[in-house]
Amino acid sequence: MIWVQFAICTAIILYCGTRLSLYGDVIAEKSGLGRTWIGVILMASVTSLPELVTGISAVAIYNLPNIAAGDVLGSCMFNLLILAMLDIKRNGSPISALAHQGHVLTAAFGILMLGLVAASILVSDLIPVIGWVGLYSPLFLLIYVAAMRIVFRFERARAAGFVSDAVEGLQYGHLPKRSGYAWFAAHAIVIVAAATYLPHLGDEIATITGLGRTFVGSIFIALATSLPEIVVSSAALKMGAVDLAVGNILGSNLFNIAILAIDDVAFRQGPILASIAPSHAITALAAMTMTAIMTIALTYRSQRRVLLFSWESLGVALVYLLASVALYARR
Repeated sequence: MIWVQFAICTAIILYCGTRLSLYGDVIAEKSGLGRTWIGVILMASVTSLPELVTGISAVAIYNLPNIAAGDVLGSCMFNLLILAMLDIKRNGSPISALAHQGHVLTAAFGILMLGLVAASILVSDLIPVIGWVGLYSPLFLLIYVAAMRIVFRFERARAAGFVSDAVEGLQYGHLPKRSGYAWFAAHAIVIVAAATYLPHLGDEIATITGLGRTFVGSIFIALATSLPEIVVSSAALKMGAVDLAVGNILGSNLFNIAILAIDDVAFRQGPILASIAPSHAITALAAMTMTAIMTIALTYRSQRRVLLFSWESLGVALVYLLASVALYARR
């Protein structure tokens, strides 16, 4: 029954994540904010909503910091694997050769934040505490805000954004503005309800299977809460909006680290990174390595493939596999 409940929660998040993404795009059009900025901020935060709710409920309700940290960091890994899987599915040039090089800026901030997370986990006992919150948490939030501001200013500086609003035109003229906001809120509420229950299911799965909370949080829970990213990025590529897909993934990873800081505030027993297993540093370092591979690919922009694979998709998939094996070995 636990696996059935997990499957139901996963299906709910998948469906509502799809609809949430649609109505997020409706809001972008109706509000006049533009799809470029909405893609970087709103879509990234929306598709990370399950991670946010799962993390808060894991620490505030169920007292499961390993599930919360594993979900956040595991999602960062899985999000990058999504790009590799989508790259393998498509024909022609690799995604990195089609995406704008401006994504390197977002990726660089991702490497910075993931590196700080890994270091904070390894030396958590040496980091000062503000109340019950580690000093790293306000730093994560400050870097996230700075990153969004810099990325926004960068996007404003160049003529074309991640997606050209002028080319896309109006797609939702038949939908009233009020309906867009209402359906967006409704699907968000359903996702919140499903994601709130996930930590409990993850704890049960960890107990029944003996896999451990770190492994279950980093693999199973991360997979479930990353489903909206899969849906959004896949749909964006089908529309030819490569930059929206890449921006959503890299932006979601930045938002995930900000979620870790929020989880720290919600976890009243002490600094969250001092209360989790040191093996979570493996996940953070793996995600950082995968982001570095994508940064090189976005800069080098190789057009070559070996059979169906680009070198970066193979590299990202290999790092994910090795990290999963390492986490299983240390479960």
